[in-house]
Amino acid sequence: MNPVHVLGTGTAPEDLTARHLELLKKAEILVGGARHLSWFAGHPGQKVEIRAPLSRVIETVKEAARGKRVVVLASGDPLFFGIGHTLIKALGAENVLIHPNVPIIAAAFARLGMPWHGVRTASLHGRGGERDFLAALFAGGPVFALTDPSREPAHVARLVLGHAPGLFSMAVFERMGEPEERVVRLSPEEAAETRFEEPNAVAVLPLEGAGRPPRPVLGAPEEAYAHERGMITKPEVRAVSLARLRLGPESVLWDLGAGSGSVAVEAALWITRGRILAVEKNPERIQNIRENMSRHGAWNVEAVEAALPAGMEALPDPDRVFLGGGGNDLPEILARAASRLAPGGRMVVNAVVTETFVRALDVLRSLGMAPDTVQISVAEGRDIAGGLRFEAKNPVWVVSAEKRL
Repeated sequence: MNPVHVLGTGTAPEDLTARHLELLKKAEILVGGARHLSWFAGHPGQKVEIRAPLSRVIETVKEAARGKRVVVLASGDPLFFGIGHTLIKALGAENVLIHPNVPIIAAAFARLGMPWHGVRTASLHGRGGERDFLAALFAGGPVFALTDPSREPAHVARLVLGHAPGLFSMAVFERMGEPEERVVRLSPEEAAETRFEEPNAVAVLPLEGAGRPPRPVLGAPEEAYAHERGMITKPEVRAVSLARLRLGPESVLWDLGAGSGSVAVEAALWITRGRILAVEKNPERIQNIRENMSRHGAWNVEAVEAALPAGMEALPDPDRVFLGGGGNDLPEILARAASRLAPGGRMVVNAVVTETFVRALDVLRSLGMAPDTVQISVAEGRDIAGGLRFEAKNPVWVVSAEKRL
């Protein structure tokens, strides 16, 4: 198999080096997007346009490289959200030679006269990417995002306005490297109502003195949450329950009977690429959950209005399950959740009355799990005349269990 040469085009044909041009001259098969191929309309080689499905293009490249010299043209730098990585995975690193060029982010921030070494990046081009964009946004600092016609700058602006209003400005880069190139600085409100020339990209820039987007805090006090008549997991219990869940960045967590959603909100500190589903049947509590998501910047929590256990049917399979009660339906809820739980996944149940505690132990054991239990007894300091006394809170059992592989 001949090596496949992947040429970064920078922002325009003028960015191609002598080495790029020499490889291009020798190409028998020229692969690229319609825009890139139009730059070399007079090239004598066979031209293959990159279009969906990409798997078909990869297969064409693979077959052609068995006997011919193939050159692939890639926007900016091939390894910055480009086709270079896809080709390496499909053909093997030994069969793909990457020839880098100016990445679009470097060109964009050069236009702004700003350094880009601390900029976070996301791509919404042909892949969704909203979660990656929001993770970058809430990490603080500038964010650079690649767009596509269905996830255009107005879409990016709506994401900013919906999750972090009043904290950022935007810059939109239209048709970079072309005679019609334009860089527009504007507010997210303005960008949300504006159409821009394709192709384009976006920089989201923190406003000076505006502060950082809110972030959840482990063990936040009850008054930090909107909740109904004290229906909230207490801070100390919340912290222990989250520890027992042993969350990871890609966990899928069900918070069943979420109440205020405080456990789901604080789980967002760890689950950054997975999913968090706060399931609650009461519409007023759903509103509280959404308020708490906004208040604490828990952009990666999904509030699901549904009754249990039936409401679990529409949820994605979990590898972590938290249940803050359950009432008479506890056995069926646990059984259904366990049947959907991934092998090696964990379940945590909070019980405030002995009957719930005993029932949870019995059900988990009947499901072949080996529950582990701690009791949390907290006494809170209260000032009284001339001293300090401790006022005991109701104890809570935290029951955890792991599904065997």
